[in-house]
Formats: sequence, structure tokens, C-alpha cells
Amino acid sequence: MIPARYAASRFPGKLMQKLGGKTVILNTYEVAVATNLFDDVFVVTDSDIIYNEIVDHGGKAIMSKKEHECGSDRIAEAVEFMDVDIVVNIQGDEPFTDKQSLLELMEVFKDDHDKKIDLASLMVEINEEEEIKNPNICKVIVDKDNFALYFSRSPIPYPRETNVGAKYYKHQGVYAFRKEALLDFYRLPMLPLEASEKIECIRYLEYGKRIKMVVTDIQNVEIDTPEDLELAQKLWK
Repeated sequence: MIPARYAASRFPGKLMQKLGGKTVILNTYEVAVATNLFDDVFVVTDSDIIYNEIVDHGGKAIMSKKEHECGSDRIAEAVEFMDVDIVVNIQGDEPFTDKQSLLELMEVFKDDHDKKIDLASLMVEINEEEEIKNPNICKVIVDKDNFALYFSRSPIPYPRETNVGAKYYKHQGVYAFRKEALLDFYRLPMLPLEASEKIECIRYLEYGKRIKMVVTDIQNVEIDTPEDLELAQKLWK
């Protein structure tokens, strides 16, 4: 499932910008289909423009019936009555999503016979101080088994001691959910930590869900600003 909202706050209409002769959202959709990892791929949107862009190019799209606060809500509405087990969320503004990372993300469920994993997501190590301090970059800290402890726009862990070997990880917004966990998220109200940070996966932690983080060394290019689009266009070439 690829949630796609037209009216992005920082860069409205970004998904309909051109990248290599096609729109960002169409590239993202085609990349997801081309991995051959999924039984089906849909764009889920509240926009007639995005819906028509996908359908007119032979793709599959679903119109959201409601206004939603976040992509997880949009996807939950779409899959509520579908016969599915695992739902993978690829962000509409990430046309460089890597097949190997997706495969590693989905693999964590294969041996999880006791269903201790409610959802899984990706993280990549970051070392640049500018990235670590950037509030637009979501950081994550994990326990010894790589289950998420917390997500924040602030630098976590705080570097009071700098020589203890702490690492910094950037959260990459690609998720794989058990359907039940996704529907729980959809039905539960937002709590203060999520509202404060504006990071949707915090809701899962606040309600006791377990998020397995998977380390990848592939850093996706997220198109959040016009500058990101310029970089993406150079990389696409």
C-alpha cells in the first residue's frame, strides 16, 4: 500500500512533480510493482489527480473515503475488509525504495510464530551531526534485540557522554504491519507523545505494540522539499 496525499504541508503537489519523465508517485508505484515481492500493490489517496494518474497508466488505486491524519490511517481504511496478513507501507515520496531492504523487512515475520512482532520498519545509521540534529529527520533508539524504544525528532540518545559507543539511527518510513496491529492503530486515539512529536509510529509504542527495527545500509531519498526533488532528479539520471 502506497499512501499518497496531494496537499503535503511542506511541498504541496510534490507527488505529481516530474522525475525522469514520469511523476514521483507513478515512479514509486512502478518500483514497488517491479520488486515482485507483493501479491498486490495499490496507491491509496484522497486526490482525484493522483488516483487518475495511477489508473490512467494501468495501475491500481483506491480512493480514501475519509480525511486522515496519517498514512497508516489511510491504509487501514483500505485494507479493513481485505483478506490479508501482512501489509507493507511504502511512502509515496520514496521512489528509490530498495528491493533488498523490503525483503529483509518482510523476512522478520517468517519465524515470528508467536506473533511477538506487531510491525517492522527500517533504520539506517547516521553519523553527520547536521542529520542527527535535524528535526525533519526522525531518529530511533532500540533495545538489544532491535525492538524500538522510542522515536524522536530530537537527537536520541542525548550525547552527554560521547565515548560510550552509542550509535544514531534514522528511521526510514517503510513499514510492514500485521493487519490486526494496523487496525488497532486506526481505532485508537492519538496520545500526547505522538501529538507532540508528530511521528505516527509513536502511537504503537504508547499502546504497547512491539516494533522490530531492521538495519539497512541503503538510505532512501525522501522528497519532502523542492531541494530534495532536485537531488532526486540528479540521482535518477
